[in-house]
Amino acid sequence: MYAVVVTGGKQYRVMQGETLRVELLDAEPGAAVVFDQVLLVGDGDSILVGQPTVSGASVSAKVKSHGRADKIKIVKFRRRKHHRKQMGHRQHFTEVEITGIAKG
Repeated sequence: MYAVVVTGGKQYRVMQGETLRVELLDAEPGAAVVFDQVLLVGDGDSILVGQPTVSGASVSAKVKSHGRADKIKIVKFRRRKHHRKQMGHRQHFTEVEITGIAKG
C-alpha cells in the first residue's frame, strides 16, 4: 500500500516502513505525527484519488531526528561590472519513518 501526502508545500509518495526527509516539523524526536492531507491511496490494483484530498485517509509517522541539509552556494556575477555576490543556504529538515497508512 502506498499514498501521496502533502507536507511543507511538497508532495511525497510514501510506503509503510519508509524513511524520508520532509520540511521542518514542530515535533520532538520520537513523537508521532499524522499527515491528513492525503491526495491518493493505492493498494494493488485499487487506487483512491481525492478531490483534492481523500476524505478520512491519513498517514501516521514517527519523528526520527532533525537536521540541516548540505550547503548550497549561490553566486551572482555580472561580467565587466565589478559585481560579484556570494551566498550560502542550509535547509532544515525532519527525518520521519512512516508507521501506517489508513484509507478512511
